[in-house]
Amino acid sequence: MSRFMDVHHGMQGITADQLKQAHQADLAIEKEEGVHFERAWADPQAGIIYCLSEAPSADAVQRIHERAGHRADEIHEVPLTIA
Repeated sequence: MSRFMDVHHGMQGITADQLKQAHQADLAIEKEEGVHFERAWADPQAGIIYCLSEAPSADAVQRIHERAGHRADEIHEVPLTIA
């Protein structure tokens, strides 16, 4: 499994509740593609959301996001991580 950071643009004004609802929509169906969404962050002023996931592929991440109603604009594999 690989880790991915995806980015959603055009989300100006998103609230914490809306971010939580979107994340929950992903979590509800993530297992169907072997994806696990670990965390999501948002910058409401810039209108950007970031999601960190573990998945078999970027395509699997995108399929879950599309089915949940919020297609990612960018998906980047994250091969190196430090704590």
